Amino acid sequence: MTALLDPPARTTAGEQDLRRGAARVLLGNWAGTSTVPSRTLYPHQWSWDSAFIAIGLRHLSPRRAQRELESLFAAQWGDGRVPHIVFNPSVANGAYFPSPDFWRSSTAGRAAGAPAARETSGIVQPPVHALAAWLTHLADPRESRRRGFLPRLYPRLVAWHDYLLTARDLGGGGLTAVVHPWEPGMDNSPCWDAALARVAPADPAGFRRADLDHGHPADRPTDLDYGRYVQLALDYRDAGYDDRAAGHRFALEDPCVNALLIAGERALAEIAACLGEDAAAHRARADRLTEALVARLWDEDAGLFLARDLTDGTLVRERSVAGLVPLLTPGLPEPVVDRLVATLDGPGFHAGATTLVPSYDLTGRAFDRTRYWRGPAWFNTAWLIERGLRTHGRHDHADRVRAAILETAGATGFAEYVDPTTGEGRGARAFSWTAALTLDLLAAGRETGKGHR
Repeated sequence: MTALLDPPARTTAGEQDLRRGAARVLLGNWAGTSTVPSRTLYPHQWSWDSAFIAIGLRHLSPRRAQRELESLFAAQWGDGRVPHIVFNPSVANGAYFPSPDFWRSSTAGRAAGAPAARETSGIVQPPVHALAAWLTHLADPRESRRRGFLPRLYPRLVAWHDYLLTARDLGGGGLTAVVHPWEPGMDNSPCWDAALARVAPADPAGFRRADLDHGHPADRPTDLDYGRYVQLALDYRDAGYDDRAAGHRFALEDPCVNALLIAGERALAEIAACLGEDAAAHRARADRLTEALVARLWDEDAGLFLARDLTDGTLVRERSVAGLVPLLTPGLPEPVVDRLVATLDGPGFHAGATTLVPSYDLTGRAFDRTRYWRGPAWFNTAWLIERGLRTHGRHDHADRVRAAILETAGATGFAEYVDPTTGEGRGARAFSWTAALTLDLLAAGRETGKGHR
């Protein structure tokens, strides 16, 4: 442990303290083969959390970062999907809801290839994994090659992306769709309000919300919305998690999810080239996805990308941080990049207290500075936007976002998210992806002097 906590040479005292603090969070949240997001509200392994965690963990232990991803993909389903939760069998069912006995993955998901020996959820989360795998490999290529990390993970990553672009191309336009508000990771976003309003909630007597044991009701989704989440999950489970049979009442194309899929395909191209496989196929797929993203989800008037509701085919007129994450995409037309940056600097997404980006338009009809994904600023989306700004050479702007992430992470005890109007930490503390992405930005700054990657 001491070696992992030791700071590298040529860091300031403040950076050393921040690095030690972030390392302690990840070491404290390590559960043997993977990392829990927090020791309170989230006692299992979450899919996109593990990807972000691996990105930071590689700076402490590349081998442990590899294990983080390997443990997640060990629970991959036969149809290619990577479940959004892999349950720790030593944790009691009552510690988290929905628990394994709700999802019933090993029985209800049998036809879809759910693992028989490991309980998981039946839905997915955004595909950050190929990017995380490539960055993890680059942290220590010799150790990666020695362990056969990329040869083992590459076919699983390909199967994962294939699932998203076949079974989940529900709109027929070449993009992947989400079928539950928990899938895009931004669970309680106002972007889902209209689609959720079509869903009758589950009987509240049939379940107990464990999240309220650890979070204030004013910060969490309402009981009405939570009942709708539960009903959608029940419908999917009862359809055997079969995307053809489910008749999804909630189906949307989300710009963040698809931007991450594009980034993932570009990472798969790098992995394929490293392994002597066909990299051109992944680059071509990334180009097609980029064209579809712009054609289907870009809205010039809104100044960012919007989600598309596949029930009626319309764009959802709600501006969220998901619409800014496509800055990650290198093939965007320059006028689109300029417009995104202008939106980022405009009154909707420029908060006075922190340069972290609010999860929802500050001037929007549903803005709530403390309620989950309806306004609070998150560290993972800020990290994605920082990386996207650098992708397009906007380094001065990216430097400001990087500085805000580092300052706010340290000041809030590595909070889950923050109030964008005050910078106050909210949600869980000692949150794993906040610590992990802090480590990544510290390492980037040390390697290049200004954080350029």
